[in-house]
Amino acid sequence: MSYTALYRKFRPDNFQDVKGQEHIVTTLTNQIKADRIGHAYLFCGTRGTGKTTVAKILAKAVNCQNPVNGSPCNECPSCRAIQAGTAMNVIEIDAASNNGVDNIREIREEVAYRPTEGKYKVYIIDEVHMLSSGAFNALLKTLEEPPSYVIFILATTEAHKIPVTILSRCQRYDFHRITIDTIADRLSQLLKAEQVEAEEKAVRYVAKAADGSMRDALSLLDQCIAFYLGQTLTYDRVLEVLGAVDVEVFSRLLRRILEGDVTGSIRILEELITGGKELSQFVGDFTWYMRNLLLVKTSEDAYDAIDVSRENQKLLEEESQMVEVETLMRYIRVFSELAGQIRYSTQKRILIEMALIKLCRPAMETNLDSLFDRIRVLEKKIEERPVVFSPSASLQTAQNPNLRMDEKPAEEAREPAKAAPEDLKKIVAGWRSIVGETGGMLKQMLKKAIPKYNADTGEPVLFIEFQDFLAEPYVENEEVKAQLTEIIARQTGKKVKIQMLMSSQKKPQGLAEISIEQAMKENIRMDVIVEES
Repeated sequence: MSYTALYRKFRPDNFQDVKGQEHIVTTLTNQIKADRIGHAYLFCGTRGTGKTTVAKILAKAVNCQNPVNGSPCNECPSCRAIQAGTAMNVIEIDAASNNGVDNIREIREEVAYRPTEGKYKVYIIDEVHMLSSGAFNALLKTLEEPPSYVIFILATTEAHKIPVTILSRCQRYDFHRITIDTIADRLSQLLKAEQVEAEEKAVRYVAKAADGSMRDALSLLDQCIAFYLGQTLTYDRVLEVLGAVDVEVFSRLLRRILEGDVTGSIRILEELITGGKELSQFVGDFTWYMRNLLLVKTSEDAYDAIDVSRENQKLLEEESQMVEVETLMRYIRVFSELAGQIRYSTQKRILIEMALIKLCRPAMETNLDSLFDRIRVLEKKIEERPVVFSPSASLQTAQNPNLRMDEKPAEEAREPAKAAPEDLKKIVAGWRSIVGETGGMLKQMLKKAIPKYNADTGEPVLFIEFQDFLAEPYVENEEVKAQLTEIIARQTGKKVKIQMLMSSQKKPQGLAEISIEQAMKENIRMDVIVEES
């Protein structure tokens, strides 16, 4: 006997074996037990979620001579005939190839005759959205007032293409994507039945790769078993068969990107291509990896929303401390755009290389999120080798050519110069960088605060206007003032006086109302576009 594919061999033959669609199974079994069977059903959902399977089980159940709790017995002649595909009263039609008016007219002529065996004549029309408008119109009258012994079951993956007149005459059931846990449990059962050993991590990866489709999961599992026939199915072997990439590679790639290492990033891509990895899947998986990292960075209970092992959790936690939220969002945007471009491209490698260069070199883009990334790169360079330029330092350098630029006179190292009005504007432009060096509740309050300066007097005083009432304890806190003064002096080499106040307080006259974005635009000398949400 020839080999039967797993998705056919283990196709459910009763409602109890249908996984992940309990809301539909319960409703249909209750209808059958109460003899409240409808005349037209519409099954909607993505591929591989059980639409056709449930339709066949329903066809068996309504004609079964000995139903058990609403499910077919699979023992009576009617059940056996339907299961074997020889029953005359269950007609399956593929609307993709039978989508004309003449095909529907044949159905209208046939429904006039009662079933030769069983109680109901069941028509299962798969991919019903492929019917032409004329065919839908021909089906409409029959669907509205069918004979009492006829049931229509329409299945589709694109319910929005079906006319409203058809939708209103059907009971609609939406099949959900099946969860990874449900698919993994089902695969584990089938592996035991097939006497195949497999690692739990490998099974879960197959379940994840199926993207909510049980049929896809079984097909992928069938492929993996065939490649390593008679051997234990390990995680690494599954990755090799499916052309997927290990999470550890994503971690290495992300670290290279954060370092701005174009050569190292391209080299990792070269390793993946040489290893035969599928590039479209790599783009999707790396985007998903960064999505998980973003959730870990921004959510307290992120691990309820992501499906990763404990080892990978530690890796994500470590990398979440290395990257800012704005940077991650830019990376995800670039790769999401890439995923749309790469689908039909013949030069996938070149597109991915261009995207990696964009991530490593934020200066190539001029939108706001890339600007934040450019600032991050500059801050990192300043931290590695801080250089403070001042007129006196430049003068001494001119007088003494042997003096290095990073060597400052002792007087300047001890006492930063007082800030001028233009310096205050630069401090406002770099406000996010200053806030980034604080922590805890103070950091949250400063993020909402508005930095201002007195444009009338020109005094080196930076006013920090808190918008949140919870920041009131910081207004007269000398330690906080000293901390901010030190951060500003370290970043800009300028000394300012800090004055903090609440937004509800009376403010001095002449405070400059300049936004951070406007200050950045004036000082960086490039267009900054702020999109209003």
